[in-house]
Amino acid sequence: EVALMISALAAAKDGNRDVPRIRKLADKLQKYQVRGGPNAGMWGYGGEQGSGDNSNTQYAILGLRDAAEAGVPVQRVVWERAQEHWIAAQANDGGWGYSRGGGGATGSMTVAGISSLSITTRMLRDHTRDLRNGKLDCCGNDGQSKAQQSLERAYGWMARNGSAKTNPGAGGGIWYLYYMYGLERAGRLSGKRLFGPDFDWYREGAEHLLNGQNAGTGAFQGIGGRGGWDNEPTIGTSFALLFLSKGLSPVMVNKLQYPVKTAGRLDRDLWDLQHDDARNLVDHVSGLDKWPKLVTAQTVDLEKLTEKQGVYDLLQAPVLYITGREAPHVSDRQVEILRKYVEQGGFVFAVNGGSSVCGEDGAAFEAAMYELVDRLFEKEAQLVPLPPEHPIYRAERRLPDDVELRGVDYGCRTVFVYAPKNALPPHAQLGDAPVCCMWNLWQRQQPRDRRIEVKIEIEKAMAVGVNVLAYATGREPPVKLATPEVADEKGANEIERGYLQIAKIRHTGGWDAAPRALSRLLTTLNRTVGNTASTKQKVLTFSDPSVFNYPVLYMHGRNDFRLNESERKQLKLYLERGGLLFADACCGAPTFDASFRTEIEKALGKKLERIPVDHEIFSARIGHDVRKVRRRAPLGDNPNRPLDANVEEVAPILESITIGGRMAVVYSKYDISCALEQQASVACAGYVPEDAAKLAVNVILFGLLQDADWREIVEDPTSVTD
Repeated sequence: EVALMISALAAAKDGNRDVPRIRKLADKLQKYQVRGGPNAGMWGYGGEQGSGDNSNTQYAILGLRDAAEAGVPVQRVVWERAQEHWIAAQANDGGWGYSRGGGGATGSMTVAGISSLSITTRMLRDHTRDLRNGKLDCCGNDGQSKAQQSLERAYGWMARNGSAKTNPGAGGGIWYLYYMYGLERAGRLSGKRLFGPDFDWYREGAEHLLNGQNAGTGAFQGIGGRGGWDNEPTIGTSFALLFLSKGLSPVMVNKLQYPVKTAGRLDRDLWDLQHDDARNLVDHVSGLDKWPKLVTAQTVDLEKLTEKQGVYDLLQAPVLYITGREAPHVSDRQVEILRKYVEQGGFVFAVNGGSSVCGEDGAAFEAAMYELVDRLFEKEAQLVPLPPEHPIYRAERRLPDDVELRGVDYGCRTVFVYAPKNALPPHAQLGDAPVCCMWNLWQRQQPRDRRIEVKIEIEKAMAVGVNVLAYATGREPPVKLATPEVADEKGANEIERGYLQIAKIRHTGGWDAAPRALSRLLTTLNRTVGNTASTKQKVLTFSDPSVFNYPVLYMHGRNDFRLNESERKQLKLYLERGGLLFADACCGAPTFDASFRTEIEKALGKKLERIPVDHEIFSARIGHDVRKVRRRAPLGDNPNRPLDANVEEVAPILESITIGGRMAVVYSKYDISCALEQQASVACAGYVPEDAAKLAVNVILFGLLQDADWREIVEDPTSVTD
């Protein structure tokens, strides 16, 4: 009860009112810990009476963790005694029972052990060892600690015994909902989406819980039986809701686990030198203004990514984080999986963990990142310093001018960002420290006696990480239970002949900024009305005689361009003969927008006019009801202010030119193409991906339905014969 009172008061976040109460309760909890004998480090029901159990001990640790994060000091010796207890109490098979040395391991007590050790390990980080010979110690984990070894054994127990349908080892499955309450916390705090190769604890657990909810009362109840207090509806429902809600917290970052080839063998322990870097970074952004209140990080193993499932696993998070000092060993097959991840909207954030204090300058890791970029983008893109005006430098807050980041622009945005060893310039006294080291040192409540220079460097590094995440995600990580859509573009391109073919226009203004947008559009069209279109892409100029073979031409860009007289003349002829030109400005690029308006007026002698919102093109009769859509509008263009954007539900803005009573040109000054590729950033003015796809499908369908023959084909594809 004392621990839960602390957690409730900490959640209320009324510091002036509640912190004194939390302090008083935390002092009581610390006094209640058993100090000696076989139960040392535990808590029981009777205060300081020498008895204890792992369930009470779990609650006490949760309460003290919340107290510490609310700014209330907790004695280090309390954490040490608790950690020593959990290590000593672990059974030979890696699990935990209810008491030390008594009873077999159960799921509910094993997840309690995982959560408790995860918490004590973080709380026992010794900030007095921040420095080595006066310099920041960023050498990382020197082998596995006893606590980490204990956790690895517990993960093995869960891989062998874990279940989302019963409390394993509990006999008849009693305390099921209490177990689920602990399972969510163990999965989230450990960063494990899977225990073992295939126990997807959240998806399986959510499905089982929802299937078992009482449809009449809305309650969740445990199995019951001796001690099964979660059979009481209020308690059982509370446990179930905690699992469902906290487990639903979106995953912001996948940290890549990879092998390093050393001395002719693969070393699998060098990828995680800064154990808590990613987790601390997402903890920091949780609850910041305009961010979700709880986001998480998890680990994904490069060696376990399969060709069938690998892209799906990576797309569970919008950011793939790679860090280290040595060169990751990445096979050609794995490069292909990473390439597909990036092509389908993923973002890679690589951070060099080298430090001169440790005698490791990270040169091998840096060389490997340049090589990885060459392999990912087949030498068509390069890793180059990001210019000072790049949106990433003000995505959340304005970064200092001496921050150095490098990146790869691919299509509509920067998709690969690399932070070199000295992304932050070396400190005069503290030496060089990679940003991942600073993330690893971060604590929600900075220790009072930590040197002020260290605190300042940590805050600088956190700002760099937050800006990168803000740019990569727009502060909108994916919904956890949403199934990532993995486009099977190879299969789509195997269509030999479709009913419709659309050509893409090449020009001098960034014509291929979104190289897969058209194929994505046509794939979506086929899902909407059946296999109506071929997704094979043909690239032409307006002056190519072949344009007359295509009923629709597709065009986008980012930069200024000009058409020559022959291009204008043939474009006009094409449109007068019944063709349709569909175009948009990638990310609302003003230079492309101005050029397009100028060139289309020169070619046709007419100006674009807005299509009324009540026009048929926006109606469900054509394809989708898009009279209201969601559009992102970046706020302000001051390069010295943080970058931000509003996503509002608005009426769509499309413009057109009519020739002979039919729409010949349909144009969007707001982005559609980058959204089709899932590549739009917070700096991109345009429609959100789902609505962009619906708008684009409606434009194509309406353009075709202006022709009676095509109206018949779309409404009844079986009417088409050879």
